[in-house]
Amino acid sequence: MLIGVVKLKYVLLFSDPGIDDALAIIYALLHPQIEIVGIVTGYGNVSAEQATDNAAYILQLAGRSDIPVIDGAQGPFSGELVTFYPEIHGPEGLGPIRPPENIPGNHKPFQEIFSIIKRYKNHLTIVDVGRSTSLAIAFLLDGEQSMKSVREIYVMGGAFNFPGNVTAVAEANFHGDPVASDLVLENGSNITILPLNVTNFSIVTTEIIDRITQQQTNPFSFLIKPIFDYYFNAYKKLIPGINGAPLHDVLTLFAVIAPEQFEYLLRRVRVEFSLLSRGRTVADFRAKPTEEPKETLDRIVIGFNYQAFIQDFIRTLTTKFPVSN
Repeated sequence: MLIGVVKLKYVLLFSDPGIDDALAIIYALLHPQIEIVGIVTGYGNVSAEQATDNAAYILQLAGRSDIPVIDGAQGPFSGELVTFYPEIHGPEGLGPIRPPENIPGNHKPFQEIFSIIKRYKNHLTIVDVGRSTSLAIAFLLDGEQSMKSVREIYVMGGAFNFPGNVTAVAEANFHGDPVASDLVLENGSNITILPLNVTNFSIVTTEIIDRITQQQTNPFSFLIKPIFDYYFNAYKKLIPGINGAPLHDVLTLFAVIAPEQFEYLLRRVRVEFSLLSRGRTVADFRAKPTEEPKETLDRIVIGFNYQAFIQDFIRTLTTKFPVSN
């Protein structure tokens, strides 16, 4: 239970919904400590156009057409054709659910990112749970003037000395555009990275989802179970014997509002570009790592309180609607 005054986190979310991203948006809309001030949609799990439609659909369900949906990148810096993942997220990104076409929404061009940063300045948290191309472009367009004024950046991506989920060594977000990921990590400040090492253990079971959706407390209740079941069935094929599905992006948002529930290491992180090791994250984990300039160090999450995460997830997704922040 939250006691006293709730301190809001103003979040600009970069995403590519995607089932996991969709659940993260729902979580953020319902959480009393999070105020989404914009959603930047780009390619990744689905095309940029479909990601935009999916985000607009979720905001429509919430009655939050005031939140801008900002057009992000269509593809990586390399210009190569993008591979999508319908076997995990469904043909349109929301499992068996097909969003209505031509959803009205508060659609904004890319430059809206800088208006939001100017409005919130050092009170703004950027959360990137998709390919980092859109965020990297923001650095390239207005890096020194705008991006340095952001309070903090949270990135879901990478795998440190841990199996990848796209290749043997690479996680999907960093593999999708390693040039962009490396650019963000090298140029951003106060960055927290949540790698697969940790997010793979953010397991939510069908029993938890059933408990949440039986209560029918919010306009997302009808959506949560079918998209989660689709996602879980995909994971059962990928990892036989798994008892649930990891919600990588939800865990990243939980880290924003409950940093005390996580363990960290400070290291400089780079992302490899070469063909065989594309997207591999590199950091010095020796007992005496090479000393790096303080401004180049990133905060890598190495562990978290699973029970605190699950309790917060259940409490948030059973929140009665509308939410009063």
